[in-house]
Amino acid sequence: MQHFLGIEELTAEDLESLLGAAAEIKRNLPSAAPPVPSGRILVNLFFESSTRTRVSFEIAARRLGHEVVNWTTQGTSHEKGETLLDTTATLAAMGPAVIVLRHPAAGAPWLLASRSERGPAEPGGYAVVNAGDGAHEHPSQALLDALTLREQLGTLRGKTIAIVGDLAHSRVARSNLFCLTKLGATVRLCGPAGLRPVGLESLGPPGTVSVHASLEEAIEGVDAVMGLRIQRERLDGGGFIGEAQYRRRYGLTRERLSRLPPHAVVMHPGPLNRGVELTPELADGPRSVILGQVENGIPIRMAILERVMQR
Repeated sequence: MQHFLGIEELTAEDLESLLGAAAEIKRNLPSAAPPVPSGRILVNLFFESSTRTRVSFEIAARRLGHEVVNWTTQGTSHEKGETLLDTTATLAAMGPAVIVLRHPAAGAPWLLASRSERGPAEPGGYAVVNAGDGAHEHPSQALLDALTLREQLGTLRGKTIAIVGDLAHSRVARSNLFCLTKLGATVRLCGPAGLRPVGLESLGPPGTVSVHASLEEAIEGVDAVMGLRIQRERLDGGGFIGEAQYRRRYGLTRERLSRLPPHAVVMHPGPLNRGVELTPELADGPRSVILGQVENGIPIRMAILERVMQR
């Protein structure tokens, strides 16, 4: 695995291998010895704001003994009009082993990967890790979600997961759809008509993905419900029904989830619009595994970085 770009291109065996490695890392973290400095550098190249993903990649890299450089658009040559490729070429000339990229344009990580033919262990080579590209994919988020679900449910095979919210702009929904169905789960997608693109069912194997207009129908008997953030920064003025109506029709509340099986859990990739996608009572309640998702970001991203570093 020279690069880590998307879930769609990985096999179920690839996913199982990464999940197994992350579970082993998590078991050993409490007793792990201080990391031995590797002499390698990871660059967090983030063209969009982030808390969970950027910080967890930084912690993951430091736990593996790597140095970390955090790059953001503010105060850099990006403000002077420098392109993604020129910025990357400049940073690559400084010798990082890994570039973790978040970018608003779908496909940006693949573009960078096409410019790096050598692996991170070779002079001038670097691995590209996708930390979210536009509304396309967020592969490490899908893996940490899968790890969290397996901890709660034991397995994903035969389970049903509902994903509710802004489906049109959610890279989390797309990566989770690929990941969960490859691991044997079925996925129900639900959201307002304007945020529910046509053809979502075709992204999974036949019979594994269904799309619903009714929240009550979508969450009936499911094993987990994942709320998605309404991405105001990507809305172009159309498709959204307004917060009050959204809360009334699609907001996850304790009352709505009281009919779920006792083992069912509530998830959210964050950041959370409290009182819109989830009520505070539900987000902080006993069904919520939101902070568990954040915790699992560290071992998942350690496993990803170990895998690409091996190349």
